[in-house]
Parts: sequence; C-alpha cells; structure tokens
Amino acid sequence: MKLKFVIASAVLLSLISCNQSNHETNQTTETENQEATAQSTDSQKETKGVYFVNLHDGDKVTSPLFVEMGINGMEVEAAGAINAGKGHHHIIVDGTFEPEGTMVAKDETHIHYGKGQTSDTLKLTPGMHTLTLQFANGAHQSYGQDWSKTISITVSE
Repeated sequence: MKLKFVIASAVLLSLISCNQSNHETNQTTETENQEATAQSTDSQKETKGVYFVNLHDGDKVTSPLFVEMGINGMEVEAAGAINAGKGHHHIIVDGTFEPEGTMVAKDETHIHYGKGQTSDTLKLTPGMHTLTLQFANGAHQSYGQDWSKTISITVSE
C-alpha cells in the first residue's frame, strides 16, 4: 500500500513540475511577444511617416475591425487650412497611395478622417484586403507615397 502511495505521489509531483514548467514557458513566450510588439511599435514611431499602431502586414482579423493610426514627423489636425507639417489621415481600402498633390477621393473605399481622428472601426467583408493609410493636408491633397503605408490583412468570417 505504501509503495502505491509513493508511486502516485511521485507521478503527481512530476505532473505538477511539468505544468509549472509549461506555465513558465507560456509566460516567457507571452512576455517575449509583448516585447517584440513594443519594439516594433517603437521603431515605427522613430521612422518618419504613417503607420498602423495596432495592425501589421499579414494579420488575420475579424470584422468589425478597430484601427489605430499613427504618424511621426507631422502633426494631426482637422481638415480646412493648409498648414506646413500638418494634416489628417485617410484609409484607402483595397487601393494604393495617392501621388503627392493629388486630392484623395471620398467614397466607400477612400475614408476621410478630416476631424483629426486617429482611430476608427471598419466593417470589411471576409477575405484578403489591403489597407493604405494616407496622410494629406487640410485640403485633402496627398503628401504622397512617403506619407503612406499599405498592409495586407485577411478578414475571417
């Protein structure tokens, strides 16, 4: 009887030890992922231009999709006056950047954030999409390719 108790105790201790090890590994992986995301976001903030704060090229997402927009090197302001070094965001769904000086269209695939918004929730159909973040001046004239960022995402059903 004592032998069965000793064997059962040993097995239980072994399982507990493995579980703690797996838990520590999961915590380490989670911490490493958070650090990698923070470093990625930090490097985006150091590079002049626009970027998606919470999205990366190749992400798999669901709809509706919350989008955060960032910029380094210019200031966000509402549309209206044309002020050097200032402007507002646009998202172009399934399209590309607008050449410098070109007016950004306003339709269902060219979304304007002329009030100076830096986030939005988009409803997208399932499948692959591109999102282009385009910065433009107060008159919606594009700052060009250098002030745009395009990523591909897959929206699941």
